[in-house]
Parts: sequence; C-alpha cells; structure tokens
Amino acid sequence: MQSASETSFGDIDATIRAVESMSLQGLRRFWERRWGLSPRLQSTQMLRLLIAWRLQAEIWGGLDGDTKARLLRKGTPRAAPPPVGTSLTREYKGVLHHVEVEPGGVRYRGALYGSLSEVAREITGTRWNGPHFFGLRRRNADG
Repeated sequence: MQSASETSFGDIDATIRAVESMSLQGLRRFWERRWGLSPRLQSTQMLRLLIAWRLQAEIWGGLDGDTKARLLRKGTPRAAPPPVGTSLTREYKGVLHHVEVEPGGVRYRGALYGSLSEVAREITGTRWNGPHFFGLRRRNADG
C-alpha cells in the first residue's frame, strides 16, 4: 500500500488519467493495491470518483472536523417546523382537518399534540411524515 507521503502533485494527474481508462476490475485491483479491500460498488464511474477523491485527500487532506461530525450524525437534518400561529388544513377521505401551530406543539380538535406526525397518525390511523401529510414537503425536488 502506498502512503500519503508517496503521492506527489506531479503523479496525481498521471494516476487519475490512468484511472479514467480502467475497467471496473482494474479499478478494484488499483484500490486493493493502494488501500486494501475495495468497496463493493458496481458503478465504474462511482469507483473512479472515489479513487480520485482519495488521491486528492492524500495530498491536500480529507474532510475537516466539522464535516466529519455532520456526516457521523444519525438521521437526516430536520427542516424547521412551521412558525407559531401557522394554520394548516388537509382534506383526508372527504373530511377537512385543521391544525394550528402553537408554542407547545400542534393543536388539533382541542388537543395539543407534540408534532404534525402525531396529528397525521391520529387522522389516518397509520404512521405518516406529518410535514409531508400536510403538504409542507415534496416527495422529491422535481415535484
């Protein structure tokens, strides 16, 4: 295995050019000679990108501490809840449901719930992402 000190600015360009023409098997052999067991990827392009990143990281350094900490956190970042005073309405199975966002949670039919998801579960009888149920999130960026 080659150490970071063995990688220089001059040979990184030549190495990346060589990686661009390698097959998936060639990329795996390259990875294993350099860093050990290769990732079990089926995408030649993705493995090329990972190799290029690893080579650059050897010279210029990897992720900073803040970025590493963010990646290690479990779950996905949560969007900010709707501001206090927001009214949300959703029609479900022909019935109009109305909620109000309050400082302590969400008011629905006179009861205070801890989240929109709790209200969505009360309405549907099944687990839902509350912001999605009330139309605050799209399923994907394209709509």
